[in-house]
Amino acid sequence: MVQQTLIIIKPDGVAGGFTDEIIRRYEDVGLKVVKRKDVMAPQDLVEKHYPMDSEYLRLIGEKTIAAGQKVASAEDQGRKVVGWLRKFITSGPIVVMVLEGENAVEVARKVTGFTDPATAEKGTIRGDLGTDNILDANREERPVYNLIHASGSEEEAEKEIKLWFGD
Repeated sequence: MVQQTLIIIKPDGVAGGFTDEIIRRYEDVGLKVVKRKDVMAPQDLVEKHYPMDSEYLRLIGEKTIAAGQKVASAEDQGRKVVGWLRKFITSGPIVVMVLEGENAVEVARKVTGFTDPATAEKGTIRGDLGTDNILDANREERPVYNLIHASGSEEEAEKEIKLWFGD
């Protein structure tokens, strides 16, 4: 089934000179860039992209726990991480893209790799180009520098595409 998904190359990916390589990797698996903009992310839009929703915060916080760090509350940890993400994604230029292709959400997530570059599989973007890890990021009170945001589901992709590109 042909789908669309949202990809954001974050400030570390842009500043690191990885934009062309990242796009090439998605295109190599049959995904096509159908919309693209290079922007400085507006704060109000970023607050909608990274919401302070309880369930979302808990899921983000659970990634810290899975990485081996003890926290008092997954939701509280998620709140910290989302705050760091919001600050980071507005700190430099980003590339926002809509990719289209067969099973685009799943394919893009597979090519992107796991959130934590330290545990992402080799052959994925984060596994090959990423150098950070969740535990260092939390210790330094910042988001993990993992180069990319990739929509996690069809529903999330639809919502995020509307948010960043309108109807």
